[in-house]
Amino acid sequence: MLDSNKDSLKLEAMKRIVAMIARGKNASDLFPAVVKNVACKNIEVKKLVYVYLVRYAEEQQDLALLSISTFQRGLKDPNQLIRASALRVLSSIRVTIIVPIMMLAIKEAASDMSPYVRKTAAHAIPKLYSLDPEQKDQLIEVIEKLLADKTTLVAGSVVMAFEEVCPERIELIHKNYRKLCNLLIDVEEWGQVVIINMLTRYARTQFLNPNMNESLLEEGNDKAFYGSDDDEDEEEDEKDKKAEAPAMAKRKPYVMDPDHRLLLRNTKPLLQSRNAAVVMAVAQLYFHLAPKAEVGVIAKALVRLLRSHSEVQYVVLQNVATMTIKRRGMFEPYLKSFYIRSTDPTQIKVLKLEVLTNLANETNISTILREFQTYIKSMDKDFVAATIQAIGRCATNIGEVRDTCLNGLVQLLSNRDELVVAESVVVIKKLLQMQPEKHSDIIKHMAKLTDNIQVPMARASILWLIGEYCEHVPKIAPDVLRKMAKSFTNEEDIVKLQIINLAAKLYLTNSKQTKLLTQYVLNLAKYDQNYDIRDRARFIRQLIVPTEKSGALSKYAKKLFLALKPAPILESPFKDRDHFQLGSLSHLLNAKAGGYQELPDWPEAAPDPSVRNVEVPEWTKCSSREKRKEKKVEKPFYSDSEGESGPTESADSESDSASGLESGSGIEESGSGSESEESEEGSESEEEEEEEEKDKKKKKKELKKPVQESESEQSSEEEVRKHERKNKQRKSDSESESDEEDDSESESSRSESEDSESETEVKKKKKAAESKPPSKPVKKEKKEMSLLDLDDFEPAPSPQVTPVNTFLSSSLVTDLEGLSLSDTVLSPATTSPCSALKSYELLHRITGEGLCVEYCFSRQPFSPDGNMVAVQMQVTNNSTSDTKNLHMEDVKLQSGMRVKEFPEIELLPAGESATAVMGIDFCDSTQAANFQLCTHTRKFFVSIQPPVGELMRPVFLTENEFKKEQGQLMGMNEITEKLTLDAKCRNEHAIVQSVITAANLSRVPCGSDRECRFAGRTVTSGSLVLATVASKEEGAAQLTVNCEKMVIGTMLVKDILLALTQ
Repeated sequence: MLDSNKDSLKLEAMKRIVAMIARGKNASDLFPAVVKNVACKNIEVKKLVYVYLVRYAEEQQDLALLSISTFQRGLKDPNQLIRASALRVLSSIRVTIIVPIMMLAIKEAASDMSPYVRKTAAHAIPKLYSLDPEQKDQLIEVIEKLLADKTTLVAGSVVMAFEEVCPERIELIHKNYRKLCNLLIDVEEWGQVVIINMLTRYARTQFLNPNMNESLLEEGNDKAFYGSDDDEDEEEDEKDKKAEAPAMAKRKPYVMDPDHRLLLRNTKPLLQSRNAAVVMAVAQLYFHLAPKAEVGVIAKALVRLLRSHSEVQYVVLQNVATMTIKRRGMFEPYLKSFYIRSTDPTQIKVLKLEVLTNLANETNISTILREFQTYIKSMDKDFVAATIQAIGRCATNIGEVRDTCLNGLVQLLSNRDELVVAESVVVIKKLLQMQPEKHSDIIKHMAKLTDNIQVPMARASILWLIGEYCEHVPKIAPDVLRKMAKSFTNEEDIVKLQIINLAAKLYLTNSKQTKLLTQYVLNLAKYDQNYDIRDRARFIRQLIVPTEKSGALSKYAKKLFLALKPAPILESPFKDRDHFQLGSLSHLLNAKAGGYQELPDWPEAAPDPSVRNVEVPEWTKCSSREKRKEKKVEKPFYSDSEGESGPTESADSESDSASGLESGSGIEESGSGSESEESEEGSESEEEEEEEEKDKKKKKKELKKPVQESESEQSSEEEVRKHERKNKQRKSDSESESDEEDDSESESSRSESEDSESETEVKKKKKAAESKPPSKPVKKEKKEMSLLDLDDFEPAPSPQVTPVNTFLSSSLVTDLEGLSLSDTVLSPATTSPCSALKSYELLHRITGEGLCVEYCFSRQPFSPDGNMVAVQMQVTNNSTSDTKNLHMEDVKLQSGMRVKEFPEIELLPAGESATAVMGIDFCDSTQAANFQLCTHTRKFFVSIQPPVGELMRPVFLTENEFKKEQGQLMGMNEITEKLTLDAKCRNEHAIVQSVITAANLSRVPCGSDRECRFAGRTVTSGSLVLATVASKEEGAAQLTVNCEKMVIGTMLVKDILLALTQ
């Protein structure tokens, strides 16, 4: 057929041959017959011949060389596909003689009119480089030329060639950096992966670490958290803080490079890509380059990939496991996505276990342990063993549940499955090392298991425990040794070694009972087949049985054998994996793979950003593009639910990334960028329409500007001023950041206040604010406001409040709708004065350079958000100068937590005080909310950590309801402690006072004189908390706490015990 004169027969033959190749069959014997048809005039036949030659040219080089002139003619063919195929075949012939011909062909193809041919030239570069590395300099020139290409088809391929040939020549990227960022969205998927990985390494060498100030804040927190109660230590802390304050002031606040922001903004939309590799590449870019507050956006995308095939799941979970060690918070909201399905393969199950263990904290540990209890019943033995190890790791990491885990593992010792028992023994051994003196009964229980357990590792662990803590079980240990001596010869090597160790330890502590037994065991070991055991026996005999020949070491035998051993640290196997770039093969294998390039460290000082500036010719500055930039898309790229997915996205003021709008602007810019660079587009009539639209929008903006407010704040004059200040700061940034400014304006102008307030009301407000006397600066916080906005604002900062709202009927409120009342009169929540509640120091007057801040938990509902705890702050200015613009900045929160900032205090004269109220959603945990308290000159790092009793609100229950609810919260949800009441705390009134002071609970009516009952719900999740104090004779009492959240229950018991016994 190939020798036929008819093209149709040749085409049919070539189709069959290519089909054979596709099925994996060897068609190399047909090479001579196929090569003859290379000069065929039929384009379809020619294409298939080239496909065949690409596959076999390397194997049949001599025959391929015969037709090289045909390939060279093919490079001049008018059809772009033929030109590209000819170049592909030419670069596949691996013979050094034709290197000059290949070089010439690549140079010509790099200047070809067709982007497809230029792409093929980029693919040929690495092939030529691997054949003859000496051509590197000439190839770099071609790469430089192709990097300047403006088409998306070429971008991915040339970056791949750059990575293969000269990854160190980073200066070639400078001029093309912004173009690559803007083209990224339109490049084919595999090109996107290559470009993102290259830009990750580029950004690590050209930009500063966005989290550089993070470490300073963490150090401050650690000191505050672990601070001692001693007076001396407090004084030292004050000195340290005083010394730290100027150091923090000197450190410049981090401002993100606009090019860094451009990269993050243009990669974010790719998190929605259908290709898992692209999503993974963007995820690793964000993990390695983004500020901590913005990394959270990748969590949702990675969780989506867990619905893919098991191979994809495996790679994603490997990376998630590494991320959860450093950034646990961002995956906590998706905890349930990592629950294990019965259909998952074992390696996926083990990785999900790893992630769940890394995500475990005081808040969710009870849920995770309940999951683990289910997993232990699985039929997959490897998975069950991994689950038991995971329980052990949770117990070591979270002290509150250590006893619960230990008791659960001890119950597993009676399991019928020997593997489960064996793994439990190994984990219990590690846990017991932490506090053995409390658990001698567990050691006794495990000693009994030596008769039944046959798994060598478990037997060895039991013997090690008995030997190490033989003083806790002095009667049992010699008997265990007696039994083991009987079966010594039949044991595994690992068990024999532990029997010898046990004998030696007992000989040193209880030689009277065990001397003969030890000698017997050592004699058996002396003639063992394993040389390790023989050596150990010989060594131990010399050490513990002193003779004339034994050296000086025998004196220290007791110290050697019975030295205190540190408890093992159960660490994640993924702990140090993040030094490999995420998503790479090296990270997956946890070993450096061939061709892996290390991720560079961040530079100390930022390199010159001007190297990325490109001179744009006049004709390309397309007016329509400028107008489009000003106009901007008002609809965000992500929906509100996605764009504002959680607190992890709340970025600093420079980066508006949390709004999700920058991704939209990124898409538009990339589209318009590539178009406007190639040609001017849009007719004059289009431009005129755009101008008219722009003018309309400007007018709208002028109307809206006074009413602007960010989505989570009240419409007040202070906030408008703050917004204007931010805009001024942004204007000083370079052009690429101006997009975000427009975005933030368009979004904020859509806020609710715009519907409820007219322009005239705003003018009234301004006049009212101006007419206020300056001698009373604190009153500036009291905002004038129409009744329509009552659900929109925070409680008044003033401590003296007239609780008028209790007398206002709804009809009266509607009657008063036209009036403008001060929000202190209609305050939604009556704020209790700080003096009645326990106050905590937020900022000491020495550390705060005269500014003293105390706070208390007012125990009032926080009206803007019912899930927040109201925190009332008393600010006193003890300095000689006025304090201005007191506000919050740079809020750092754990996952799920939220903060409602207090209104800015514009002026606080010397010697005066002011009160402010803020709301914090602690997410039912006692983790601290960290933020900066800023004045017009200084910034102070502070943190608010709540006692567990302030995380709840009182709830009224009848006696029957209380008993019913208590009946449902039994078992693991009930904690009981016996105590002796303090002498002052033995009457009913004193008990009630003590409990209510320790926790924000309400009294429940009770028929018995000797019982006091209390009830409440946690503020965030509404979980029920029940407490009962039953008093008995002579001050004895029993405290019972029932709570769905075990950790909150445990901590509450400690606090109430403290209140009742002191």
